[in-house]
Amino acid sequence: MLLDVQLDARPDLVAARARELVATGIAGLFTFEGPHDVFLPLATAASVVETDLMTNVAIAMPRSPMHLANAAWDLQLMSGGRFRLGLGSQIKPHIEKRYGATWSPPAARMREIVLAVKAILASWQDGTRLDFRGEHTQHTLMPPTFVPGPNPYGAPPVLLGALGPLMTRTAAEVADGLLVMPFNSLRHFRERTLAAVAEGLELAGRESVAIYPQAITAMGRTPEEQAAADLGVRGLLAFYGSTPAYRPVLDVEGWGDLQPELNALSKTGDIAAMMELVSDEMIATIAVRGTPEECAAELKRRFGDVAERVCCYFPGYDAPLAAISDLAAALAR
Repeated sequence: MLLDVQLDARPDLVAARARELVATGIAGLFTFEGPHDVFLPLATAASVVETDLMTNVAIAMPRSPMHLANAAWDLQLMSGGRFRLGLGSQIKPHIEKRYGATWSPPAARMREIVLAVKAILASWQDGTRLDFRGEHTQHTLMPPTFVPGPNPYGAPPVLLGALGPLMTRTAAEVADGLLVMPFNSLRHFRERTLAAVAEGLELAGRESVAIYPQAITAMGRTPEEQAAADLGVRGLLAFYGSTPAYRPVLDVEGWGDLQPELNALSKTGDIAAMMELVSDEMIATIAVRGTPEECAAELKRRFGDVAERVCCYFPGYDAPLAAISDLAAALAR
C-alpha cells in the first residue's frame, strides 16, 4: 500500500514541511479544510516537491463548481498531473453559521456538485459545449476567453468524501473515487461502507470505483511517544463522537449512547470530560494504534484487499519523521 499524510503547517512553513515529509518516502500529501486554505498549501508544495497531492477534503457547498474546477485544473498543471480533487459536504451548522452559505440535502447536492465540476473539466479538456443544468447550479456559458484547456496531464480526478450510506452510494455512483471518512471501524467499513459502494456501482452500471481509506493513527515506538499519540487521538475521537452524523459508527460497535453524552459536554466546553469517555478500546477500534509496523499491519488488515493507498492523520501530536518513514516502508512491503 502507498501512504499519504496530511500537509499540516502554517502557510509560511509549508514548503519546508512538504520537503521533510516527502523525504520520508511517502507517496503523497493531502490538505484538510481547517484553520488555513485547503488549496494554497498544495500550490506551494507543487513548486518544491514531486509527489501526489490531494484536497481531503475541500468543502464544496459554499463554493461554486467553477471555482473548484479552476483550482483543480491549475493544481493539476502545477503538480505535473499528480492532483486529485477531494470534496466534502460538512454539516449544516458549519455550512450555515461558519461559511454563511445555504444548506440543502447533502447527498443530492454533492451529487450535483461532482457532476457539475466534471462537466466543466470535460468541456475544457474535450472542447464539448458546457451545458450543465441542475437544481442548485447551472453552467451554460463558457466563452473561449475563459477556457484554460486542454490540460496536458488530463482532467484531474474528482473524489467524494463520505461516511453514511446515502453519501457513500452517491460517491460510488458519480465520483472518480471514494474518500472513506476517518472516524470508522473495521466492522462499519465492511458492513456498511462496502455495501453502500456496491449499491452505488449497481445504480451507475459501473464495475468499480477507487477507494481511499483514511485512518486516525496513534503511532509511537516508546511509551512516551505512544502516550502522546493516544492523548491526541483521544481528543479527536471525542470531537467526532459528539457529532450526530458520526453516531452510526458508534452504533455498530455498541457505543451509540455515548454520542448524545459527548454532544452535551461539547456544548459546555468540557473537553476533559469528553476525553474521559473515550476508552482505550475505542481508540484501538476506531483509530489505528501501535508501532509503525503494527499500524501498517492493521491498515493492511482493514483495507489491503480493497485499496491501493491509505491516508493517515496524526492528530494532536507530532509523529516523528523516522516513524512516518518506517510506516511508509512497512506498508510498501
